[in-house]
Amino acid sequence: MVIMINKIDETTEYIRQCMGSRPVPEIGIILGSGLGLLADRIQDQLVIPYGGIPNFKRSTAEGHKGNLILGTLGGKPVVAMQGRFHFYEGYTMQEVTFPVRVMFRLGVKILFVSNAAGAVNPEYRVGDLMVISDHINLLPNPLIGPNMEEFGPRFPDMTTVYSKRIRQLAVEEAEKMGERLRMGVYVAGTGPTYETPAEYKFYKTIGGDAAGMSTIPEVIVARHCGMEIFGMSVITNQSNDLSDTCLNSGEDVVKQANLAAEKMTTLFERVITRL
Repeated sequence: MVIMINKIDETTEYIRQCMGSRPVPEIGIILGSGLGLLADRIQDQLVIPYGGIPNFKRSTAEGHKGNLILGTLGGKPVVAMQGRFHFYEGYTMQEVTFPVRVMFRLGVKILFVSNAAGAVNPEYRVGDLMVISDHINLLPNPLIGPNMEEFGPRFPDMTTVYSKRIRQLAVEEAEKMGERLRMGVYVAGTGPTYETPAEYKFYKTIGGDAAGMSTIPEVIVARHCGMEIFGMSVITNQSNDLSDTCLNSGEDVVKQANLAAEKMTTLFERVITRL
């Protein structure tokens, strides 16, 4: 545990040195597959490739550029991950969630997370934006092991993980944009295989609305750190429980995410402006 904390501190100090006199970021943003467009909206950018950051891993997933970007969005100082790390890439849960700990050390109090997800709810359509109201975790919990008391309690409460305050702001801003938001439960599995028809039926039975392979580990660690959290899924494909035809591919997911990225980016910016 001491070694991990030393790595977090080393990485944080490196980023602070790169920042110079820039303001401390108040908001952290993690951008999922094909959703890096938001990074282009950040003003006064400082771009740090993951490969140059001590103890950061390399993002190998399709549609993840692998940059840490500091700047201003919606009038607020932010730090954004243009691409995340996944358990299916072979990284440990501590490595997957490492950047969230660093964000917290930098001063982040609010975390925005996004992902590309498959629709489990039969009413959802490709291109829909789903605000995450809750989640079901089928991945290993990133808090397993010695507790980092400097960051949070041994048993963090998960009753109200996703901020009701920010969700309401998102609904209000979406209405102004003429967009309808879905509100649902996100289920995360290990991947990298897409779900079988039986798995989709299982996710639906246990209360899931959308499924993916990420996000929840970062959210759990952010919750452990006491951050306020807002999550959004872009629906990029639909469940294949009614067809024998292969419906999912990485290229299609990124393509559909790119098409919906403009809506999500605008919504994020408008919500952040109101925080």
